[in-house]
Amino acid sequence: MSHARDVQQVLAKYVRATDRRDATAMSALFMDNGRVEIFQGQSTPVALGVLQGATTIGQATAGMMVPHPARGWSHHTTHDPIIEVNGDQATIDVQFIVYNTVGLDQPASGWPHGAVGAQGRVEPIEAGYYQSSLERVDGVWKIAVHRITLDLPHAFPGA
Repeated sequence: MSHARDVQQVLAKYVRATDRRDATAMSALFMDNGRVEIFQGQSTPVALGVLQGATTIGQATAGMMVPHPARGWSHHTTHDPIIEVNGDQATIDVQFIVYNTVGLDQPASGWPHGAVGAQGRVEPIEAGYYQSSLERVDGVWKIAVHRITLDLPHAFPGA
């Protein structure tokens, strides 16, 4: 695999760890002193918060994010990656959309006559950009700084 593809794989693992609220998987993607910077708005970004340290970032993923509802899940998708690799340093800039997926509860009597296919809804709930700086340490790419710029207003603890 190319270094650019390796960098893209780190972000793919990041969105899956986020969707799963998996603190261990998230922490493993960051350098020990890694940082997440969260902003709102594209033209005049407003800082919402900073998470410092791989363990803190993982704990925030598992404990600060809203839990999934019953029969619910989130799906992060990333689009149009711009990746630059220079030796053991790399950057990736992608657009993202988060979808909330909630399945309907099957009635005790079963699905109504004529019901076919997926039963529930998929709705976009979040969009923005991820811009990450990564470093390769002992052959493994790790996120040093991950900047999240959200397109929609967000309620964020302490902001």
